[in-house]
Amino acid sequence: MVVQLLSRKGAARIALIPPEVLEALSEGLLPTVNLNEFLALDLPRLARRVTADIGLTPEAERLTDTLAMLAAFKPVKRHEHVARALYDMTAVRPDRDVIAHRLATHASDVARCWAAQWVLFSDLALADKLQSLRRFAADPHFGVREMAWMAVRAEVAVSLNEALELLAPWVLDADENIRRFASELTRPRGVWCAQIEALKAEPWQALPLLEPLRADASRYVQNSVANWLNDASKTQPAWVEAVCQRWLHESPAPQTAYIVKRARRSLALIRP
Repeated sequence: MVVQLLSRKGAARIALIPPEVLEALSEGLLPTVNLNEFLALDLPRLARRVTADIGLTPEAERLTDTLAMLAAFKPVKRHEHVARALYDMTAVRPDRDVIAHRLATHASDVARCWAAQWVLFSDLALADKLQSLRRFAADPHFGVREMAWMAVRAEVAVSLNEALELLAPWVLDADENIRRFASELTRPRGVWCAQIEALKAEPWQALPLLEPLRADASRYVQNSVANWLNDASKTQPAWVEAVCQRWLHESPAPQTAYIVKRARRSLALIRP
């Protein structure tokens, strides 16, 4: 039954999700296919199931207390609290790395999101945090990839110069997901995340990251770069227009034209 569900199309509304899909999602047997499924699954049930799967005790007080308070938080924050509980439960375990690997390779994309969020709670240096996130930045599931960049965004905002230097090789990577991670992580505004004030004020600081992507072959990367520039156009429209004009002149490729068109969509609204 579970194998047959892997090829399903996501329901357009939560109410339309079949019961057997919700059952499999809540048991950690299936990855979600859209946001509706992510929001609809039984999070406490999934947390207990995954906890058992990775070798921890589902009835542990640390997890029980966390699950009891989840309703007080917004959806994304709930997952952060679950991830933190699992992280804390492994603090004194000699097999913590083994447990972390089980979580990072779980069949449920939500469980792998929790694994990515463990980086939030570690005392690793930024370079090591980014290295730890590579596997999640390249994950086949879109949700895990989003959680990966969100897990380190606050620290990137604080250590922007270091982050931009560390991410320079990422935009040259052969994997489109890795290239897109570098772009999405540094967007001045972004979605469901804190804004990076320094890049809202001076987006040109990140231009060395964007330049190698201006004619990227991947539509996934193209959309991220265009969204990056669209973010910047809200505060520095003249600079974004200048970059777009220069790119069209220096890179007469259809990929660049696509990026520029999407990047200018807010500029068109503010022109007299």
